[in-house]
This record gives sequence, structure tokens and C-alpha cells, in this order.
Amino acid sequence: MSFQIGDIAPDFEADTTQGHIKFHDWIGDSWCILFSHPKDFTPVCTTELGYMAKLEPEFKRRNVKIIGLSVDPVDNHAKWAVDIEETQGAKPTYPMIGDPDLRISKLYGMLPASAGGDASVRTPADNQTVRNIFVIGPDKKIKLIMVYPMTTGRNFDEVLRIIDSLQLTSTHKVATPVNWRPGDDVIIAGSVSDEEAKKIYPEGWNAPRPYLRIVPQPK
Repeated sequence: MSFQIGDIAPDFEADTTQGHIKFHDWIGDSWCILFSHPKDFTPVCTTELGYMAKLEPEFKRRNVKIIGLSVDPVDNHAKWAVDIEETQGAKPTYPMIGDPDLRISKLYGMLPASAGGDASVRTPADNQTVRNIFVIGPDKKIKLIMVYPMTTGRNFDEVLRIIDSLQLTSTHKVATPVNWRPGDDVIIAGSVSDEEAKKIYPEGWNAPRPYLRIVPQPK
């Protein structure tokens, strides 16, 4: 099964390093980042998990919960966390889902339905498509999907920037332009008529083209 932005994120139950969860209940009224890994004790993923541990306070400040997934049992995740702390200087305090039967990887379209076998004998290459980032809103809808190859470490600073944009644009009728950073000017959403925009922005806007209406970022 494949998913599009705006689809409801599939719900599931799973064991994690912090106990059994029901995914939608666990998300609650928060935003969520679900990011997946093809195997425990893989080098690129080790660096990613450590960096996310360092960034977790920034995500918490934005009401974002982090949860990882790897195609290995939960017991392996706990052992991997020791390596992550020793090599990256930070230990994951967010939950890691165990997916040894590939059930969740298949549910989220990261592996084909025909994939099978014992996770312990599957190689990272067998699971190389389990390299997704899903950003899920409090409404349980998918807001972003990113897929990285195994050899390229993910840019979680960019994910933080995306969260800032998603949260801003979910509460204001604006869009963020290329390379936007918090505090930069934004664009009035195309769904907003000029008449409505005049009520929201009585001081006007800069419009190099009628469809490109630029205003300061709303507070």
C-alpha cells in the first residue's frame, strides 16, 4: 500500500523500547515523526539516532513526539542504544518500535506485501527501502513523506525546519517560500482572495506578480 500527503496514517499496535503502544493513542494531540531503519547496528542509522536524541528537546518544544522503527526485535534496540550513546554522545530517550515480522514496514508501504523471512537473517540491503520519514499531524494525517537511500544520512535540521513551516501554515493562511527560515517573509496562500487578504493584512503586501503576495511572517 502506498500513501499520499493528507491520508490518515495507518494505526497499529506494537512493542517498543518503552512498552506496548497503540500508535494513534500514543500520538494523542501531538505532532509525530516516525522514522524507520533497515537494521540495527548499521552505521548511518547509528549517527541519525544519536543526532535525533540531541534534537529531541527542540521537537518537544514544538509539541512533536519522536518514534523510531527498525526491522529487528526490541531487545536488539536496547543493545544498540548503548552503542549510539558511546559513539554519538547521546542516548535515544524516545521509543523505538520493534518490527521483526515486518508487519509495520509493510503496513506503511516501505516493504512489499510479499516480503518475508526472519528479520534476523534479512540483511540491511533486503530492507533498504525502510528509510522513511513520516510527519503526522494531531489529526493523524500524513503531512510529509521523505525517503532516503541507505548511504545518505538524513538531514534532521531540515525536518525541524519543515515542522516549523507545517505548524505555521496550519494556523495561518500562508505558505513558506524556498529556503524559508522562521522569521522570514511568507506568501499569502493562493486560496485567500485579495478581499480576504485585505482584512488579514490591512497594511497590504508586496506583490511582484498578482499570484505572489509577500508579507511578514505572522506572529
